[in-house]
Amino acid sequence: MNYNIPAYIIYAAITIYIIYWVGRLFHKNGRVFILRIFLGHAAQADATNNIILTAYYLFNTGYAIVQFSNWQAVQNLQMLIASIAGKTGILVGILAVTHYFNMLLVYILSKRVLHYSS
Repeated sequence: MNYNIPAYIIYAAITIYIIYWVGRLFHKNGRVFILRIFLGHAAQADATNNIILTAYYLFNTGYAIVQFSNWQAVQNLQMLIASIAGKTGILVGILAVTHYFNMLLVYILSKRVLHYSS
């Protein structure tokens, strides 16, 4: 029996949930940091935050969709669980690396803005 279709459905559900939940969390909590970069200009900070969220959704959804084309045949339940766990783990790892890179970028930009504004 081929378990690829159930694997795709489970992976898609998990991926959509993770991408949406993490994006919403970062969008809400990251506003403070972006507001600092824009020196309190809320309209600019919110617009930038929304653009970052859109780019985040597009990048991660695109990556998740590409994973469907690289999926090997799933022949049994153990392979189903292993393939979903592996693909989901890679996605979460990419999210973590991207998040830390973005935080480093926000830190560098905020230091620059504070240096030039004083």
